Amino acid sequence: MCLAVPGRVVEIRDQDDTRMGKVDFGGVIKDVCLAYLPDLQVGEYTIVHVGFALQRLDEESAMQSLDLYRSLGALEEEFGDHWGIAAQQAGERRPPGTEYSKEETA
Repeated sequence: MCLAVPGRVVEIRDQDDTRMGKVDFGGVIKDVCLAYLPDLQVGEYTIVHVGFALQRLDEESAMQSLDLYRSLGALEEEFGDHWGIAAQQAGERRPPGTEYSKEETA
């Protein structure tokens, strides 16, 4: 599944002449293209789909959406520990260099 997920902008930078940022999705931090929202600021919320910030969102709406996605298990599906899940299903140890941290899923 590929969701449009709300997140909070925690960092903004230019990368190869493109406005990029780090966005926190309830503890999972991902790199996101911010080019479509040139006035979006650190601390604001946005809806992100396939790595692009598409719309500004108020905090209350963002929290409600994140809570709903979390209760449905959609956040784990979207951002989960895929290496760990695959290793567990195969009855194997996680491959070297794939240690899980929420920041690394970015």
